[in-house]
Amino acid sequence: MNLTRALGSIGGLTLASRVLGLVRDALFFRFVGANFASDAFQIAFRLPNMFRALFAEGAFNAAFIPLFNRKVADPTGRGLPDGLAFAEDALSVLLPVLILMTGLVEIAAWPVTWLLTFGFNDATDAQFAQVVQLARLTFPYLMLISLVSLLGGILNSLHKFWINAAAPILLNLTLIGALLFFHTDVPILTARNQAIAVTVAGALQLLWLWLACRAAGVRLRLKRPRLNADVKRLLSLIWPAAAGAGAVQINLVVSTALAASLLPAGSVSYIYAADRLNQLPLGLIGIGLGTVLLPTISRLLGKGEEAAAMETQNRGMELALFLTLPATAALIVCGVPIAAALFQHGKFGMDDTLFTAQALAAFSVGLPSYILVKVLTPGYYARSDTRTPVRYATISMVVNLVLNLALIVPLQHMGPPLATAIASTVNVALLYRTLAKRGQFVPDRQLRRRAPRLLVAALAMGGTMFFLNDLFTPYVTGSTVERWGALVVLVGTGGLVYAAATVLTGAVRPADLKRLIRRPA
Repeated sequence: MNLTRALGSIGGLTLASRVLGLVRDALFFRFVGANFASDAFQIAFRLPNMFRALFAEGAFNAAFIPLFNRKVADPTGRGLPDGLAFAEDALSVLLPVLILMTGLVEIAAWPVTWLLTFGFNDATDAQFAQVVQLARLTFPYLMLISLVSLLGGILNSLHKFWINAAAPILLNLTLIGALLFFHTDVPILTARNQAIAVTVAGALQLLWLWLACRAAGVRLRLKRPRLNADVKRLLSLIWPAAAGAGAVQINLVVSTALAASLLPAGSVSYIYAADRLNQLPLGLIGIGLGTVLLPTISRLLGKGEEAAAMETQNRGMELALFLTLPATAALIVCGVPIAAALFQHGKFGMDDTLFTAQALAAFSVGLPSYILVKVLTPGYYARSDTRTPVRYATISMVVNLVLNLALIVPLQHMGPPLATAIASTVNVALLYRTLAKRGQFVPDRQLRRRAPRLLVAALAMGGTMFFLNDLFTPYVTGSTVERWGALVVLVGTGGLVYAAATVLTGAVRPADLKRLIRRPA
């Protein structure tokens, strides 16, 4: 398997999903605006997303994939049949837990929602009841997406990465359809229809993965729950991995709760919109790299190929920096034209654009850290060490809470994103230091040569785009064709400037790039 090509396959589908996600958000803010109703939906959707990141896609995959791969690669076993038997045992325990958790949250939706918002900035009882209703409508998505995570983990381990990467497209298409056909003039009713669509989308994603598994010859049977040795091992790895994999999500939830309770109406939506833009490169690069690196490194380590695992992680770091540094510079410098082109129409005004761009700049300071966490944590999870990342995630969460409290009043809607960015930087520094100390990640000569040159190239691009921003201002709030055309030209110009800068600084040479693309992971 080739690391770059695998990332390209996942990245292309993730790009399609993220573009659809931006279309969805643009439509949502057009029909709903940045107000109480939009804040209420973002909080309701944050609830299942938080648990998904903690217990499904993050923690479950971190624990399940290495164990599954070891079963498949064990020369003394039966290979894939042993791996699927383990997956059935995991499913038999996971499904009842998910059903129980969903039922409990549906019953206790009021106190759970209150804890996530600290009362939602003095909302009336009727308004808060609407937030709780939206939370009840969205939470079943957790159970559905957790089952998707199990099936997707199996397919990823079989190197069928594209199938799982395509699943989020169904979520965005469903929400876009709900906005186009079921929006109303009452913002809270449109938000309610979106909440219903979230759970419908989860069911469609599960159907997609189930059909894909059957086509791949993977058929899991439901069995009586059994806590055998393999399942106990899985559970012992999941709980610490939950905090480690979900550190960013936990930090975002804390930020959302403080914003909902202390800042004016609309602030949660500014932070959400900024996070969505920040998530575009994170999804394309970080999640893609994490998806490829974990099964690849765990398989190499299972074969005793430590040097190959180290090489793979170095190339993952190199790709992360090559793609992330220019994205960071662009989002910080060009936040206003980007936010205006995507969101400024309908009920979303000029002030909303400015506030969103400010929150985006604060978030983007930590973009390299968000992505490097995805590159470094597979080095722990592939070795079944889920406890070290949880210690560092805990430290990161404490830093985030302290900085949120310190920054939210003076910086308003910029405070929580900046706190999240700094906390993530602390997390990645700790992860890197420990891997280096153990000798499990040592930057090779190629990475050491390229990294500082890539930084210089990104700074050169950012400086150039700063002076070109005013050229795009008249077009980013025009007609749909004008604003999307301006956005394409803006991104394309930045890409060309960065490409030229990488060549001029010697960060990338044509011969090096060809070797990187052709080199197997």
